[in-house]
Amino acid sequence: MSKVDTEKPKIIQKYRIHDTDTGSPEVQIAIFTEKIVELTEHLKTHKKDQHSRRGLLGMVSKRKRLLTYLQREDLPRYTQIIKKLKLKG
Repeated sequence: MSKVDTEKPKIIQKYRIHDTDTGSPEVQIAIFTEKIVELTEHLKTHKKDQHSRRGLLGMVSKRKRLLTYLQREDLPRYTQIIKKLKLKG
């Protein structure tokens, strides 16, 4: 079990929009960001792990699609999540 799986309820609690929110774009982006950070650290020590690298690229592109959706649909929420997660810059 990865660190992200044990921290998932805390991540959901921190980034949710309302009390029963578990799947909003903000929550999904935050979870993907934590997984990306964890996998990046893994790949720094295991440079030849190509299977994990492929999974990392998939997560990065999925997060990018979610960010693009959020930017298109609700710009204030997009800028808020970018600032919270310290992405893009």
